[in-house]
Amino acid sequence: MASVRFIMVGGFLGAGKTTTIARLAATYQSQGLSVGIVTNDQASDLVDTHMLRSLGHEVGEVPGACFCCNFDELMETVDRLGKEERPDVILAEPVGSCTDLAATVIQPLAKLYDERFSIAPYTVILKPSHGRRILRGSSKGGFSPKAEYIFLKQLEEADGILVNRIDELDPAEVDELAALVEERHCGIPILRISALSGQGFDGLTEFLSQKGDFGRRILDLDYDVYAEGEAELGWLNSSVTVRAKNDFDLDDLLMDVIGKLRLRLAEQGAETAHLKTIGLWEGFYGVANLVSSDTDPKLSLPSRCQAKEADIIVNARVAIDPTQLEELVRQAVLSSCSRIEASPDFRRTQSFRPGRPIPTHRFSEV
Repeated sequence: MASVRFIMVGGFLGAGKTTTIARLAATYQSQGLSVGIVTNDQASDLVDTHMLRSLGHEVGEVPGACFCCNFDELMETVDRLGKEERPDVILAEPVGSCTDLAATVIQPLAKLYDERFSIAPYTVILKPSHGRRILRGSSKGGFSPKAEYIFLKQLEEADGILVNRIDELDPAEVDELAALVEERHCGIPILRISALSGQGFDGLTEFLSQKGDFGRRILDLDYDVYAEGEAELGWLNSSVTVRAKNDFDLDDLLMDVIGKLRLRLAEQGAETAHLKTIGLWEGFYGVANLVSSDTDPKLSLPSRCQAKEADIIVNARVAIDPTQLEELVRQAVLSSCSRIEASPDFRRTQSFRPGRPIPTHRFSEV
């Protein structure tokens, strides 16, 4: 029996992993292959799962801990995806603040399940907004050195680095990013893509089709710095039902919440890793994103929905105390709802700092 192709795509929070995974899934399905997707998050409500399922993909999820710290559940989730129809390809999206995946996920797969999986090159997406500042060594704004440490270690262990969002950048900016990566990580292949438009995806799928022994870049990693860097990020998932007497524009509401929250976070000097608002109502689905403090919010998936009621999910990863983040999110939602004369019902909110990573397995040598 042919082995299942295991493709993991990493990258920092807001780098574009979910959009990349979705496009890869559609590409492989167009080739007649069966695809399963595994999402992962520190929280228990995985909003990316909803989005991928809304596109018709079969998705399993590993909530509450990263793949490395919950390796057994990763394997159980893969088993469940193959219960009815064995997939030809598994696409895995790890937590955006996680690193050391070559030692804790790829090598355990290769050693413990070598006959079951054929492992593709491990690619990591470079997030331009933070990548430019971090790779330049800019001290203006951004994250602390400990959070930047995670960002750089993610690139260091990659078999290939993907410079994403080339459709949004000038060619000179793309060249600069590629040069900065090459200077720091000489020898790691660099691919230029747009997950949104599909530019560069022929080259990406060709790169991922390579056969070989991948995940060999085992990191020399300081787990104390790693844990402290993750703990600087406040994580929040909040579910809200919004009701109004008159129809409101769901996409406008999503963008307004993001815009107000961006201003409130800027007043606190809190760097955004990723903000996402998701709107759902009777088959309609919309998503707005903010991927850093110095970029503009974008409506990445319009719902084109007019409704008197909708469910809103706010997904926030910000360098701020989670209790303070929760209050700022609440203020932004209340203000946006007041503008359209709507009432918000806050149904469930999770806010926390990630705990210290404790891998299930870690192979310190290839």
